Amino acid sequence: MTLTLLELQNLIQSNEAVLIYFSTNHCAPCISLRPKVIDLLKTTFPKMKMEFMDAESSLEITGHFNVFASPTILLFFDGKETRRFSKYVSVAELEESIERYYIMIFE
Repeated sequence: MTLTLLELQNLIQSNEAVLIYFSTNHCAPCISLRPKVIDLLKTTFPKMKMEFMDAESSLEITGHFNVFASPTILLFFDGKETRRFSKYVSVAELEESIERYYIMIFE
């Protein structure tokens, strides 16, 4: 199910930690990175909410968040965007960025 912009904004505001993953179906890096991000959140950051957005079919949302490349990962903590990763995403760098805020909020 694809969320509307309002639903996505509510998700961000009502959860302490949210990751939004923008991708397209024809983007090879997007397809190979997605399971790694899912695994990272399930095993290391289980309290973080995750939402996947198809950048091509959610133009209002991609425009609102100024997403111009795929994949793009946005991290939100306490309702604010804290980090943004685009194109070449390092899972190790992503983990390090999440960990710093995650520990402050959840531990």
